[in-house]
Amino acid sequence: MGSTENTSPGRTAAARDRDSEGRARNARPRDGLGRPLPYGAPGVPRQPEGVVRRPEESVAEAQRLLDEGKPFHAHEVFEDAWKSGPEEERELWRGLAQLAVGLTHAARGNVTGGARLLRRGAGAAEAWAARAGRRPHGIDLAGVIAWARELAAEVEAGAPVDAGARAPRLRGAS
Repeated sequence: MGSTENTSPGRTAAARDRDSEGRARNARPRDGLGRPLPYGAPGVPRQPEGVVRRPEESVAEAQRLLDEGKPFHAHEVFEDAWKSGPEEERELWRGLAQLAVGLTHAARGNVTGGARLLRRGAGAAEAWAARAGRRPHGIDLAGVIAWARELAAEVEAGAPVDAGARAPRLRGAS
């Protein structure tokens, strides 16, 4: 990747986008699947980073975003839970974040990455469930794991993926 990836035409690497604390942050707008759009293009509002939520709030917000076809944004909710939650739940939230990223890649047409991340996330969730339980915070892990493995097989078979239509039901059938 070149040094201009986070810069717009006419901007230099020294003028990279920065957040309020001076960290490098790509300010380009993004579409619903998290793909960068040209500067100035209308995009989907980004999910704020570093939000600490109760686990039930994280699940509800992630489900809302998944249902809207925004798995990239749902992964950011799971990532916040992973980073701010108790150590004993980090593998659970990391696995859920991987599932959301897997759905993102699958919907973008990345067969290999999508299937791999769906299976990796399912494995992490399954390992966590084997130690800690099957319905943490009301999440139907068995159903989510089955969904991920089924979708991974469909992706590898060449099926196109509509992220909103294929969103998992985190709390089971509703």
